[in-house]
Order: sequence, then structure tokens, then C-alpha cells
Amino acid sequence: MSQQTHVPHSAGEGQPENAPRRDPRLLATVASPSGWLQALRRNLRGGELGAVPVIVGLLLIAIVFQSMNDRFLSPQNLSNLTVQIAAVGLMTTGVIMVLLLGEIDLSIGSVSGLSAGVLAVLAVRHGVSEWVAIGAAVGVGLLVGLLHGFIFAKMGVPAFVVTLAGLLGWQGVHLYLMGGDGSINTSSSGPIAMLTQTYFVPVVGWFLVLLALVLYLVSVLTVERKRRLAGLPYKPLSEVLFRAVLLALPLVGGVWILNQYKGVPLAFLIFVGFVVVLDLVLRKTRYGRMVYAVGGSSEAARRAGINVDLIRISVFGIASTLAALGGVMLVSRNFAASVSTGGGAELMMAIAAAVIGGTSLFGGRGNAYSALLGGLVLGAITSGLLLLQMDTSVRFMITAAVLLIAVVLDAVSRRGRKTHARGGA
Repeated sequence: MSQQTHVPHSAGEGQPENAPRRDPRLLATVASPSGWLQALRRNLRGGELGAVPVIVGLLLIAIVFQSMNDRFLSPQNLSNLTVQIAAVGLMTTGVIMVLLLGEIDLSIGSVSGLSAGVLAVLAVRHGVSEWVAIGAAVGVGLLVGLLHGFIFAKMGVPAFVVTLAGLLGWQGVHLYLMGGDGSINTSSSGPIAMLTQTYFVPVVGWFLVLLALVLYLVSVLTVERKRRLAGLPYKPLSEVLFRAVLLALPLVGGVWILNQYKGVPLAFLIFVGFVVVLDLVLRKTRYGRMVYAVGGSSEAARRAGINVDLIRISVFGIASTLAALGGVMLVSRNFAASVSTGGGAELMMAIAAAVIGGTSLFGGRGNAYSALLGGLVLGAITSGLLLLQMDTSVRFMITAAVLLIAVVLDAVSRRGRKTHARGGA
């Protein structure tokens, strides 16, 4: 290894005898830009594409639409975009959990519509407190998901069939709740409307950026210190700071742009908050590791002592709860619940966003940030086409093409990982 690049924890000449050694094929061995690029190239060759295709796609989308309409990257349009993706984004976050198990949930659109109907009926027709109505709507989603998970896990009915029945059945219940009116208008003020109509003053956005960076640095430095004291491979301070800078760039840029219009919208913060929490759960908790284990091989997970049925039931419960939250957001944004709420393209958009964001359809691979990245891709396409006044049919065709590309990339990356594993064996 070159003497110009000092890595305290890498194996090489001049290292202490007790320095932990590691396989250079598994971790970056050079704490420098060239070392990080080498690690990136190694991951790409091994089929670990990560978020690279999505980020490249977002840049291309921004360039194309901005060149065709200079309002695409305006603060107002980008602010509207962040609010528009919140509802489907929450639904996508739940879909990701199910996809990690290698299963599918076709009922999330109907569940979101049912929850929207429950919310409107309670708040408007029965005069229930809007906060109570929101809680009841989310509770209905949770109960529906637990029911689906129980039938799937305990009775052995395939998830596809269970949720297909749910798609039809809960849509029927939704139509029954709405009655002959077809639509129920909600108040333009109050807790329901507040979810998508609230924007924070600029200082709040900057505080959130600072808080996010501080929490990131504290958590990462704490983990790396523990690894160093335990004699395990750890990231040097230069790499941690470099990663913090990469995180700061989109945060600072995004808040700066949003502050040019009305400020950071509450709806987007709620969406991002759920993404961050779910990501931490999946990466840092025993429960998250069990979800990945069940998605990788349910039989192997069962033999390892994992309660596979409980994991499956809980995951479907989480997915439907987030679908219900998405339905609440749809009502908030439209100031109404109708028979078409959740029954349109929301289901397909949620599944497409999850796959486009990088979650594998084959289970065991993906993360919560797929919801954010995939939602931004589909939201940007929709926003750009609306600015260009193109028909919905064009949006569906473009979305289908992007989805197909994402699935092809997933299949290619799986083949690459298998080939890489054989080569390294």
C-alpha cells in the first residue's frame, strides 16, 4: 500500500503488530478520494449499485425538464413537489417493508381510501374531533394490516391472494362508507388541513439541518470509537467528515430552495421523519435484522430461532398503517375524501417508487430511503409533465419505462453479485 495514504486500521507495512487486519476486497482501505473511488468501482463491479442510478436519473430529469420549462427548478414548483409526494411516499415506505420480505401488498391503495373515508365520515358527518378521527383512521389501517398478515402467516394463504382480496373488499367498504354523496369535503383549517398546509419559517429549516448533521456526527463518531477500542475496523475521521459534507450538501441546498418560497413544509418533514425512523429500525435494531433475514430466506430464519410468523404479521401491520397515513395526507391535500381517494394510480405509484428507489422485488435488499428517492423520481416526472401540459397517458408510459429500467438494473445487479461471489470464492 502506498505510504502516502495513512489508514490506522488497514493491514500493511509499518502497522503495529496488534492492528486489526481486513480483506481489502470487503472494505475501503485508503482514506482518500482515490480510495473511496476504488471502493465505489469495486461495489459497482460486484453488483452493489446503491443509489447511484437513482441520483443519475434525478439529475437527468432535472436537466431535461428545466431545459424545456425554466419553472421546473423554481422554489415554488419544488416546494409543491415535496408536498405532492408525501402521501404516496408514506405508502411507499410501507411497501418497502413488505418487499423486503419478498412479498407484495396489493391492498395499500384501498386501505388508504378506506382510512380517508373513515376520517371524513367521523370528522364531518359525526362531528368527532379531527385528532380523534385521524387516530381512528390510522388505527383502522393497523387492524387491516394485522388481519392480512395473520391470514398470510398463520393460514398459509399467499400474500398476493390475501391482499388482492383486500384490494377489492376494502374498496367496497370504502364505497359503502361514502354512501351516495361520493365526496365529503373537510375543513380548510384545523388539524387535517394543517398536515399539508403548514410551512415553517426559515430559521426552523436551518435548525433542522444543523440538528441532523450534529446527530449524524455524534452517532457515527460514537460507533467508530467503540469499534476502534474493540480492535475492529473503523472509519477514519477524514472519511466521517467527508460523508458529513456529502450529507450536508443536499440538506443545505434543499432548505435554501424551500425557504425561497414558503419554507419547509410539514408534510415533507413527516414523510422524511418516517423514512429516517424506519431506516434506523431496519439498520440498528434486532427487529430490522430479522426482517432482512426473513426476506433473505424464511426457512433459514426459522431455523435460526426467528419467529417468522410474528415478523410477517408485524410487517403487514406497519405497511397498512403507513398506507392509512397516506390516505390522511390525501384528504389533507385535497380538502376532501371521495370514492376515488386511494383508488387511482396510488397503488402502482407506491410500488413503482419503491422499486425505482432501489428496493429489490426478490426480497432481502433495500432500505427506507428508497421511498424518498423513488418518490422524488416519480414526483419530478409528474411535475415536469404537468408543466409541459402533457397528457396523463404520457406520464403512465414514461413511468412504466422508468420502472422497467429499475427492474432490469435490479436483475443485472443480482447477477453481478452472484458472479462476483463465485469469483471471490
